[in-house]
Amino acid sequence: MYYYTSLLAPLNGEQIFGWRLLLTVPALAGLILLAGEWSKVTAILLRLRREPQLWLALPLTSLLVCVQLWLFMWAPLHDKALDVSLGYFMLPLSMLAVGRLLYQDRLTRMQQLASLSAACGVVYGIYQAGGFSWVALLVALGYPAYFIVRRAFRTDCIGGLFIDMLLGMPVACWLAVASEVDLSVLFASRPALYLLIPILGLISSLALAAYIMASRHLSLSLFGLLGYVEPVLLVCVALLLGERIAPEQWLLFIGIWLAVALLAGEGVFRLRRQAA
Repeated sequence: MYYYTSLLAPLNGEQIFGWRLLLTVPALAGLILLAGEWSKVTAILLRLRREPQLWLALPLTSLLVCVQLWLFMWAPLHDKALDVSLGYFMLPLSMLAVGRLLYQDRLTRMQQLASLSAACGVVYGIYQAGGFSWVALLVALGYPAYFIVRRAFRTDCIGGLFIDMLLGMPVACWLAVASEVDLSVLFASRPALYLLIPILGLISSLALAAYIMASRHLSLSLFGLLGYVEPVLLVCVALLLGERIAPEQWLLFIGIWLAVALLAGEGVFRLRRQAA
C-alpha cells in the first residue's frame, strides 16, 4: 500500500486517505461480523450512556489513528517515506519507554541494550540535524498516545478500532471529493483511477484481514516479532521511490537499526526456547 499511493496521481495524499477509509470501513464491518465480534462494537456504544467521558475519548482516539493513516498515504507522495520508516523503527523503542514509565514494565538486558543503542542514535540525530523530522516524531509518539488512551478507556479491541475509523468517515467523505478540479474531470483525465481506487480498498481490506487472522493464529511473540519487518519494507519502498539516506543520517539509522535488531534477536531467542 505504501508504494501503491505513488500510482494514484493526480490524487493527493488527503484524497487517497479519504478513499482508503471509505472503502476500508465497510470491509472491516464485514470482517467483524464474520468473526462474530460485533458484540465488542455494541458493548462500547452501550457504555456511552453511563460513561460520558467516552464522548471525548472516542473522538480523540479516532483523530489519533486517522492522522497516522493519513500520514501513511501522504508521506510517499512528498518525499517523506524515509522519515515515516524511521518513525516506525523508533516505535518499538518508544513503546518500551511508555511501558517502563507508565506501566512499570521491567526491561530485559537486551531491551536495555536496545534502548541505549537507540538513545545514542537519537542524541546523534539531534546533534547533527538539530532535531527530528516532525513526520518521524508523529509516528513514534502518536501511536503510543493512541494505545495509552485506548487502554485507559478500555476500548483497545477490534470494536474500538472500528468505531475510531467510523468516526473518521465524515472527514474521509469530504477529503475524497475535495479538489480544485471537479471529480468527474479528475477521473476523466485518468480513467485508470476507476480501477486503481477499488484495488486500494482491496489491498487495505486484505491487510486488515491478514492482521486480524495473524493476531488470532500466531503466538504473541512471533506476532510482535513480525512487526519489525514493516519498517524494513518501508525503507525499501522509500529507496525505490528515489529517496536516499544522507551521509550524516547513517549513524542515526545505524543506532536505531541496531536497537531493532537486538529486540528482534531477543524475540527469536524466546521463540526457539519455547519450541525446545
